[in-house]
Amino acid sequence: MSEEAELEMLLRLMPPGMASDTRVDWDRMAGSWGRRFPAGYRRFIEAYGSGIVQDYLVVIEPEPAGEPYEEPTDGMREHTAFARNMWHETRKTPELEGTTPQLITWGVDSSADYLCWDASDQDSDRWPVLVYNRGDSLWRRYDCGMVAFLVRSLRADFPDLPFGDVSFWGRGSASYVTQTEYMRRLKEGLDPWTGEPDPDAGVSG
Repeated sequence: MSEEAELEMLLRLMPPGMASDTRVDWDRMAGSWGRRFPAGYRRFIEAYGSGIVQDYLVVIEPEPAGEPYEEPTDGMREHTAFARNMWHETRKTPELEGTTPQLITWGVDSSADYLCWDASDQDSDRWPVLVYNRGDSLWRRYDCGMVAFLVRSLRADFPDLPFGDVSFWGRGSASYVTQTEYMRRLKEGLDPWTGEPDPDAGVSG
């Protein structure tokens, strides 16, 4: 399936619901990370924005690498650094043993799994997805791009469950809320998924 067809399929399975509010200088990102992000991811961000799938999987907003911040952002840079550290300390499937991928994290989920690219190839459209499943304490490789990975997860098209939970797996369709809208609704005492008043919204722990 072509990249355009994969995105069209995802748009049907997971309609955006709201316009993307994530604005990205992709040339700046390419210069910062030393390579351009995959076209599928760029189109995803332009269509959806950074946000949350089915109250489970967070698609991280891109941010520059190696630039100083006054405070930790809990974003792409920090998650990528953590994933790279974990790579050397955790188990891998046999085809990944002995490899040294250039990891970049694009997603995390409520099971504390990490969804990354192996950005070793100069052609970013050939980057596979590497997933660290915390429950299994295991890295696995999926030979597809980020958009195709989401489509195949929604359709349960992989031979194994990539995640530590079935919240997203095989649903056939899913809801998506931008990070900005999610936080706005919480602060206003609304359920982030329905927009209806929720007395528990914004209450932690």
